[in-house]
Amino acid sequence: MSRLLLAALAFLGWLLTPALAQQPQRSECLAMANAAPRVMPAAFRQAATSAEVEITYAGHSTYFIDTPGGLRIATDYSGAYQVGRLPDVVTMNRAHSTHYSLYPDKRIPHVLHGWGEDGKPAIVSERISDAFIRNVTTDIRRYFGDDAGTDMIRDGNSIFIFEVAGLCIGHLGHLHHKLDDSHFAQIGRLDIVMVPIDGTYTMSLDGISEITRRLRASVVLPMHRFATPLDDFMRRIGQQFEIDRRLERSFRMSRDALPPKPTVIILDGV
Repeated sequence: MSRLLLAALAFLGWLLTPALAQQPQRSECLAMANAAPRVMPAAFRQAATSAEVEITYAGHSTYFIDTPGGLRIATDYSGAYQVGRLPDVVTMNRAHSTHYSLYPDKRIPHVLHGWGEDGKPAIVSERISDAFIRNVTTDIRRYFGDDAGTDMIRDGNSIFIFEVAGLCIGHLGHLHHKLDDSHFAQIGRLDIVMVPIDGTYTMSLDGISEITRRLRASVVLPMHRFATPLDDFMRRIGQQFEIDRRLERSFRMSRDALPPKPTVIILDGV
């Protein structure tokens, strides 16, 4: 009888395994955004030790994220901006060739496109090593000379969110329009956000500043900087943001070490 019971349970497990595998991964950042604020005694917070993530600005809109588990992620990866070893994971957006490559190095095991095929949106929801990576799609403007007949490509850009070591890290990609309530709901809570501040090729400084304020991330990392006067961006996002300008190209951050006041970190060591 026991053998029959064990066989039945094994068969049931075999049936359930594919179904469970198809279930979407759970986002801790969405869960925390929807949960009530957690109260933590100050003494405990100081005593706690958190794993650190290292973030390096490689250039343009490419940041490298090195996780405590040894995973290396590169954002908007074209191959033109390389710092140190090859990444294990690359995310791409197809606004311009500086944000993607159709022929990445074959040694990169995980290549995640921010655009879909056949007009369908990209859906990214993957746990890779100690990181959970997901996306929220937005529209992008068409290239010059593209005669498809519409001004925007639906779901052509992805905001990628990297959840690692208790941190929620967002990369806005080549964002071309304001976000609505549904976008913010899908993004959830962000601790660190990478923001394009060119003011022209992506969106206006007023528009991106409004999004930055609403996201309320503890750390803001400008990208797509070109010759944008930083003072203009700082004036628009408001006095509630500190500025931390560094001569390095990298910094390390843990959940416990997030600044108490929202801070724009400028990495000038490129």
